[in-house]
Amino acid sequence: MLYQLTKIVAGPFLHLLWRPRIEGAHHVPVSGPAILASNHLSIADSTFLPLMLPRQVSFVAKAEYFKGNPLMAAYLRATGQLPIDRDSASAARATLEAAADVLRRGELFGIYPEGTRSPDGRLYKGKVGVAWLALTTGAPVLPVAMIGTDRVLPPGRAVPRLGRIGVRIGEPMKFTGDPRDARARRDVTDQVMQAIQKLSGQEYVPVYASSVKARLRK
Repeated sequence: MLYQLTKIVAGPFLHLLWRPRIEGAHHVPVSGPAILASNHLSIADSTFLPLMLPRQVSFVAKAEYFKGNPLMAAYLRATGQLPIDRDSASAARATLEAAADVLRRGELFGIYPEGTRSPDGRLYKGKVGVAWLALTTGAPVLPVAMIGTDRVLPPGRAVPRLGRIGVRIGEPMKFTGDPRDARARRDVTDQVMQAIQKLSGQEYVPVYASSVKARLRK
């Protein structure tokens, strides 16, 4: 209920200022599960992708967002967002299990395979959680490219700029295989990242974005 209310209240304002456009919305099923696997340029991605779809999309959000402002934490939970501790392997696995339950209920789940925002606008190597979800649940993967969100709200900026936002959704990708097979997970993830790259036109970098960010902090 809160999810739809938020879209009704904030939607016209977001459409007026940033004029978001979407391509490939017909690829999103009207019912049943699907994994929306997107590039990640800005925290605004998680606002504009759900805004452009009639169905609710659940995402993971950093655990820190659930611990600070109690109103923010209540909003995130009410809108189906799942907390993830990116420093804990066991917590990350528990989040994937919760995401699998979302898909088993026939809902949409959004994931950023890069695991973190791109530090420089390029597309980085995907982590294999998206493959585990696809192989475990059988849900189709829809590659997604967010366009322009890094110009509207780049990392480190609190106040968004005006600009045009784009969302491109590709054809569903179906995968079969053993989710316990590391090679299968890597192959599926690489295929998903290739599809995202074709939609976004970003330069692809075959290393993890988190590794690049760690080097930049030194």
